[in-house]
Amino acid sequence: MRAIVQNGYGGPEVLAVAEVPEPALGRGEVAVAVTAAGVHAGDVWIMRGEPRLIRAAFGLKRPKRPVIGRDIAGVVAAVGDGVDGLAVGDRVFAESDQGGFAETVVVAATYVRHAPANLDDVHAAVIPVSATTALQALRLGRVGPGDRVLVIGASGGVGTYAVQLATALGAEVTGVASGAKADHVRDAGARRVIDHRTADPTQEAAVYDVIIDLVAAQSLTALTRILAPRGTLVLSAGTGSRTFGPLPRMAAATLRSPFTRRRLKPLAAKHRGDDLDELRAFAEAGRLRPVVDEVFPLDRGPEAVARLASGAVRGKVAIRIRPDGWRDAGSGGAASAATPDPATAGETG
Repeated sequence: MRAIVQNGYGGPEVLAVAEVPEPALGRGEVAVAVTAAGVHAGDVWIMRGEPRLIRAAFGLKRPKRPVIGRDIAGVVAAVGDGVDGLAVGDRVFAESDQGGFAETVVVAATYVRHAPANLDDVHAAVIPVSATTALQALRLGRVGPGDRVLVIGASGGVGTYAVQLATALGAEVTGVASGAKADHVRDAGARRVIDHRTADPTQEAAVYDVIIDLVAAQSLTALTRILAPRGTLVLSAGTGSRTFGPLPRMAAATLRSPFTRRRLKPLAAKHRGDDLDELRAFAEAGRLRPVVDEVFPLDRGPEAVARLASGAVRGKVAIRIRPDGWRDAGSGGAASAATPDPATAGETG
């Protein structure tokens, strides 16, 4: 089968499309014929091997598993022993444990769910990692109706979903992004957008019940100044040193939190299939609307990762693994994927 493989750490030049063996199916696993895959920030970090601390887990000189990618949508091609609730031909989406940028991937069945009925495979594929991270961030922040929520990094994959989901939960959302992406953030549901190039949200008079920080451009002290007395600051990823990344900042927040009424909570997003059920419900209700900035064919997959790494993306980037869609993946042509809501349009390529 064809797949995108990574032969070392660095820029897009370490990625290539190659022929690789199909993965073996084990007990409790599902083989998915992948029709589309989503690219997320973690794919960029793994490409670069940064922060370097991750190489201890992924491989010192190159990834131990050469086929990269986690977000996928497609059709169940085979099920292993002990799998219930999924059958060959089912349209699904999932977060795989690497191996997703390939024509076939094997995923533990507990992480595979039926895809949203109202989305095509490209839009379903960009949901799992980023939307799960956003959902868990809002859950950690205990976001509810009437809460004032600030999302820093609101135009990216996680940020766009955080704005949409917080709005769906009844919160009043302010997003921080570049002025060029302000309309995108408003379309996601933000009542107000702060242009980070011309204004610093920590220097304004506004106070927030929850702050979701996806960038780490402001100090913890500055962020807590605009946090309500019993508010919550959720830290997810962001920048840091080339060796340790955001870990020192998150550790500092953990150490500081017991000494203030404000909650400072680092987020370590977890791989949870049940969250996909909740996200599917949001999507089918029209409250979660994947925004796809650009779609690349598999042959240009390395360009897709480079595009996300450029920082110019609004929402998500996807890779179309099978150009003929999910029927080509062995569905038997039972039904076609529904056309996405026009609000999610923006696909090219």
